Amino acid sequence: MALTLISKAFAQDQPIPSKYARAGENLFPPLAWSGAPDETRSFALVVEDPDAPNGTFRHCGIANIPAQWTALAESADTAPERAPRFYKNDFGNARYDGPQPPPGDRPHRYIFRLAALDVAKLSIPDAAGISTMWAEAKKHALEEASVTGTYQTQ
Repeated sequence: MALTLISKAFAQDQPIPSKYARAGENLFPPLAWSGAPDETRSFALVVEDPDAPNGTFRHCGIANIPAQWTALAESADTAPERAPRFYKNDFGNARYDGPQPPPGDRPHRYIFRLAALDVAKLSIPDAAGISTMWAEAKKHALEEASVTGTYQTQ
């Protein structure tokens, strides 16, 4: 069975509700996955906007998600138990910051990518951003799954 990733908040290639946008409540959307390889020792996740005017913009990066987890709850970045590690996004925050395309732009795609890793923890310095974390995660990826939502600023 292949690794799959879904969200109860939005369907594949459908609009992300405004409560998950930066100008809304800026809540991390709930995610769930299944089909991880038996060798999985942890997961890493990145949220990217490939349609940003200056190139891919990273909204969230999480590493060291325990292998036994099969979901991240809504607002996972504000939960008291923060076993996973959040890395600085391109806004400069170590948390989720939702969609915020420029007004008037066409709808942007927001790709949530989950990688099953063959290591229990990534050892990345605190100062590292999402790009560094994801590059290291890719070196240890057993399998990857994604779900994409869209968002357009009104």
